[in-house]
Amino acid sequence: MSPQKLKKGFTTGTAAAAAVKACLVAFFSSDFPDSVEIGFLNGETGIIPIDSLEKKSSDTFEAIVIKDAGDDPDITHKARIGARVRLGVSDSGKTRVFIGAGRGVGRVTKPGLELAVGEPAINPGPRKMIMNSVSQVLEKFGSGSENINIEIFVPEGEILAQKTLNARLGIVGGISILGTTGIVVPMSHDAYIATIRSSVSVAAANGITHLVFTTGRRSERFAMKIFDSFSQEAFIQTGDFFRASIDMAVHQPEITEVTHTVFFGKAVKMALGFEHTHAANSELTLDKLAKWAFDITGNRTLQASIGNCNTARHAFSYIYPGYPELISYVGRKICENAMKFSRGRLGTGAVIFDFDGSPVFRTDPGLQ
Repeated sequence: MSPQKLKKGFTTGTAAAAAVKACLVAFFSSDFPDSVEIGFLNGETGIIPIDSLEKKSSDTFEAIVIKDAGDDPDITHKARIGARVRLGVSDSGKTRVFIGAGRGVGRVTKPGLELAVGEPAINPGPRKMIMNSVSQVLEKFGSGSENINIEIFVPEGEILAQKTLNARLGIVGGISILGTTGIVVPMSHDAYIATIRSSVSVAAANGITHLVFTTGRRSERFAMKIFDSFSQEAFIQTGDFFRASIDMAVHQPEITEVTHTVFFGKAVKMALGFEHTHAANSELTLDKLAKWAFDITGNRTLQASIGNCNTARHAFSYIYPGYPELISYVGRKICENAMKFSRGRLGTGAVIFDFDGSPVFRTDPGLQ
C-alpha cells in the first residue's frame, strides 16, 4: 500500500480538544453530540466522534474520545482520551480557562522541553486547539464570564507511558498530549522526530555535552554497557534519522560530541552517506560494500561473496573476523559523513556492534 492511500488520523491533542468541546456544548445547549467539528492547526477541519459524554453534576461534564491514528503505527491508537470540564461564575466578569492534567497524563519533571518543570505534559499545540474549541463554543452561545476548569485524563495512560521514552525525558505519571497540527499523517515520522528533538533538548538542559546516538532499544542496551558512566539522558534513540538527529544536536550549543552506535547493516548505509537509512537502496549498498572490500583487501573472492549476498548482515559473516580493516573503513566513513552533516561542529565517534552486541570497531570523538 502506498503512503498516498494510507488513512490519516488525529492526535491525542485533537482528541482532548474534541472531548472538551463536547462537554461545553452539552453544558450550554443540553445537547449531547455524537461528534464535534474541530479546527486543526493547519487550517483544515475534521469531524471527531465522541465515544461517551456524561453529566457528572450540575456544573461538570465528562467526555471520552477514542484516539484514531489512522494507518500510522502509534502506541496511543485506540486509546481513550478524556476531558472533565467544570464550569463556574468568574469573579472577574471575564472568562478564565484552566487546563490541568488528570490520571494518565504525565507531568514535566526535567528542564529542556517545551513546557516548564511542574507543568502537565499537554503540549502547546493541543493547548491551542483546546482554547480554540472553548472560544468557538462561547462565541456560538454568547457566554463570556465563566471559570472553565479543564482536566485532561487518559485512563490507560500510565500503562501506555511504559512503552514510550517519557520517563527518560522527565515526564512521569502518564503519556504526553501531543500534536503539531492535530492530524496524524501515516509514515510521516513526525512523532519520532519530535521525540529525538525532545531527548536532545533534555540532555542539553541537564548539562550533558556528549550524546550517544543509538538506532533502537537493542543497540542502546549494548551502548549502555560500553558507556556505563553516562547518565541515561545521554542516550538518544535516533532510528533511521542519521542526518536529522545530527542537525538537532548542532542546534544545541551545549552538545559538543556525539558517538554513533550501530549494527553493521545500518553502519554500511551511514558510511555511504544516506541521510535516512531506511530509504537506502540495499542492492546499491552491497555493490558499494563489495567494491570497498576489493579496494581494501584485494580479495576477489571476498568481493564476489559480498556481491552475491542479500543483506549486509549476510555480508558481515564473510567480513568478520577475517577482515577488520574493512570494518574499520566503514566506521571511519560513518564519522566522516557525520562530521560533514554537522559541518564540523561536533566531535564524532562511532561504535559498530556484531550481531551479539560485541563491539568490532570503536573510535571516540577526535580520534578518527
